[in-house]
Amino acid sequence: MSLKAQINDDVKQAMRSGEKERLKTLRMITAAIKQREIDERVELDDAQVLAVVEKMIKQRRESADQYREADRPELAEAEEAEIRILEPYLPEQLSEDELVEIVDKAIAEAGASEMSAMGQVMGLLKPRVQGRADMGEVSRLVRSRLAG
Repeated sequence: MSLKAQINDDVKQAMRSGEKERLKTLRMITAAIKQREIDERVELDDAQVLAVVEKMIKQRRESADQYREADRPELAEAEEAEIRILEPYLPEQLSEDELVEIVDKAIAEAGASEMSAMGQVMGLLKPRVQGRADMGEVSRLVRSRLAG
């Protein structure tokens, strides 16, 4: 079953069981997916749907951080509740050791030894770790490995 079909099934299930908050969040996902399909005039595949979900999670994390800084914990908690609803659609996250191993392989594959090769290394890594690791963390790790 595709990720998009799974989300649509979960919307129906949330409707049947009366889970209002979950239904609201799942409808936001389906709306974002449909909007992107309309904008790009394509049917999104699993990788593209995953990118939409990742973007939504990132937006909610940033919002939660801003709400905490503004001393609005109730709003931050609402954002974090939405993150918990979205996270099951991501693939299993990589451990720190697995991520280091993948980064080291990509650096070796690219023959990178200095920061000027960072873009090339990140280009190799993105399809390998997308959805399974925070790309900001991946970038920091690559930077530290290339810096020495």
